[in-house]
Amino acid sequence: MDPHEIRILLIGRPASELDRAAALAAQAGAVVVVAHDETSAMTTMRRAHVALVMIDVALDVAGFIAGLRAERFAVPVLACGIDAPAALAVAAIRAGADDYVPLPPELAMIAAALAAAAERPGSTIIGQDAALRRAVDFAASIAAARMPVLLTGPVGAGKALLARSIHAQSGRQGPMLTVECAGVPADVLESDLFGHRAGAFPEAVADRCGKLDEARGGTLFLRDIDWLPAGLQARLAMALAAAPSTRLVASTTADLAARVHDGRFRADLAARLDAARIALPPLVERLPDIPLLAHHFAARVAATEGLPMRPLTEDALSLLAGHGWPGNVGELENVVRRAAVLARDERIGAQDLVLSDGSRLSPATDANDGIDPLVGRTVEEVERALILKTLERCRGNRTSASNILGISVRTMRNKLKIFIEAGISVPAA
Repeated sequence: MDPHEIRILLIGRPASELDRAAALAAQAGAVVVVAHDETSAMTTMRRAHVALVMIDVALDVAGFIAGLRAERFAVPVLACGIDAPAALAVAAIRAGADDYVPLPPELAMIAAALAAAAERPGSTIIGQDAALRRAVDFAASIAAARMPVLLTGPVGAGKALLARSIHAQSGRQGPMLTVECAGVPADVLESDLFGHRAGAFPEAVADRCGKLDEARGGTLFLRDIDWLPAGLQARLAMALAAAPSTRLVASTTADLAARVHDGRFRADLAARLDAARIALPPLVERLPDIPLLAHHFAARVAATEGLPMRPLTEDALSLLAGHGWPGNVGELENVVRRAAVLARDERIGAQDLVLSDGSRLSPATDANDGIDPLVGRTVEEVERALILKTLERCRGNRTSASNILGISVRTMRNKLKIFIEAGISVPAA
């Protein structure tokens, strides 16, 4: 398998529309595995990592998703159908499907679904900021080494992109697999990382391969490793000590040294991760890069959406430079993407720059007004406030807020669940 390919599992009886979906997924760069029923699909899931599942809405979607949960699989599921009744689509969503996709699908939709499921941006880091270039150059210099790498920086700064860049330059022939640590139940995370044997728990009817093993010869990217439960921290530390052929790259927005001091993170694991630590700066510290990034995103949207390339006006660039960018580069990309679609003139103007809810982009207030209130607060408190404020600004839209923050919708939902259980008010969807 090509290390840059991802695997999609398509479940349904043979039909021309499903065949078209498989062909489009392959065209979008995926390895497509077809299963004609839920039983054979589960067998495939146990043997190899799957980045995305598409299941015919006419099948037992609820039962299949229940089976995934019982065997501790964490994978996006799209229900799909051919002129399916609305009731079936609604039932699939209520059962836990991430979305419903009508068949036959379009290539752009398949590509977007794969990108969202596997976090497949390019591996080129855009920008000339000195701190950014130091980080990128250091990453390139150690890419071929076997040592673990820890990527630090705020949400949306590009840690996942840099992880992919490291893998692309490493020369490793195995795949790059991602494990989302934030907000995932410990038992699900354990099975995702290490797999399990049949009989390990009542629902474990067969052996399952973990991503740590499947990524051998490649790279395992642990996103938000500070969320890794203590028991799994110990097991991961032992696995790293055994010197597996899997290269570990981890990311965090937290201060791991402070967590070690507080007893919330293992010192031995933190020490191993500290073999190579790379910090990415927030976007507000690299303002000269905003025009480069904006033009890059505008060109990419034009190419993928079949739109004419529209450069940005000086007024638009000035407005971008004055915004606070709490979501960093990820938020900037989403703003430019919307602008490229909305623009009707030959150039993208300031009036085309809008937030996910359609409201106009506005300049940030004085920088100190936003920073001073954060002093004395923990990283968890700041992160929680950022999530809730972004969600409020998006009028409760979980998907829009997740895009701005650069996290998956699953992570957003899991974090909101934690907030609710702690008695914290959360904006309604």
